[in-house]
Amino acid sequence: MVLLAFAEQVQLLPDLTVFLHVGMILAMIWFLNRTFFKPINRILEARDRNRGGHKGEAQGILSEVAEKDAAYSAGLLDARNEGYELIEKERTAAIDHKAAEVAAVKKEVAEYLENGLGELDRQTSEAEADIREEAEKMADKISANILRAA
Repeated sequence: MVLLAFAEQVQLLPDLTVFLHVGMILAMIWFLNRTFFKPINRILEARDRNRGGHKGEAQGILSEVAEKDAAYSAGLLDARNEGYELIEKERTAAIDHKAAEVAAVKKEVAEYLENGLGELDRQTSEAEADIREEAEKMADKISANILRAA
């Protein structure tokens, strides 16, 4: 009951005035379309037609710029890749050159060491021969001294 009393105050139940309001809104829309929106839409369409050449030209320029930007980016990427390849080739060549120089120095050091060892062996043999000769001379002197003393 309280709900029905509240509903009568707020008018939750529609009456015939709803149709009157809907009819007025539809009449207003028809009137505004005839007098306001259609003329404005015609003016906007005419303006677009008149500007159509410039708009198309601008779109063409923008697409051309996009194509040139893509070509520039692709060229830049290719140049960067070529640069990296060149750097890698130069680095590989430098490493190979360094390895060849190290191998040559190793070979030279090995030859020098071999010659040094050969010279050391020769000097050792000469020293041994000199020591034997001196030892024999001393042994002869000692023997001669012992025989003289006896």
